[in-house]
Amino acid sequence: MAEDPDIIYKEYLEFHLHEHPKELRSTVIDKVNALEGDVDSVFLAYGICQSLEGVINELRVPTATLKEDDCIGVLLTTDGYEEERKNCTGTFYATPYFAQYKGLRWFKEELCRRMPNYEELGIDFDWYMDRLFDGYSRCLLIDTGVGDQALCEHSSKEFADYLNLEHQSRTGTLERLEDGLLRAKSIAYSSPI
Repeated sequence: MAEDPDIIYKEYLEFHLHEHPKELRSTVIDKVNALEGDVDSVFLAYGICQSLEGVINELRVPTATLKEDDCIGVLLTTDGYEEERKNCTGTFYATPYFAQYKGLRWFKEELCRRMPNYEELGIDFDWYMDRLFDGYSRCLLIDTGVGDQALCEHSSKEFADYLNLEHQSRTGTLERLEDGLLRAKSIAYSSPI
């Protein structure tokens, strides 16, 4: 997808924007609508996450969306996600992006961002992580073949070990993303010139 001549513009939204549903929705609407007249269609590679339900009706550019609720459903498929939830309800899903670029460091940064004086308040990072992941028993790396596989494996294993979680991995898929891109291209090719 990286060198596809049909893709003339890519934009990546802020990581974890889905934690702020209203901001996510308004950002998506603003970003997509700003492309009006510049592109024939948009592929919104974002899970619906409930906060984006019906957003397509507010977009002024023909847009293909994903049908899955979130990125885990996209990478495992809806059926695969359901299967994994049945296998272990207390699962942290490590995507290749998270495993390669975020990991434990991200949680430390988030704690510092959300509560800069956490140490003064007597909050220990280990305690924070134990509370945050209370009830979790597994870290599942989703291997999509993207990124540095050895680093993803190492980072997700380190994460699991830190929290005393069982570490597993399973093959994911990029099929849903590829399907969404094909739908966006189909929309673009069927648009009147």
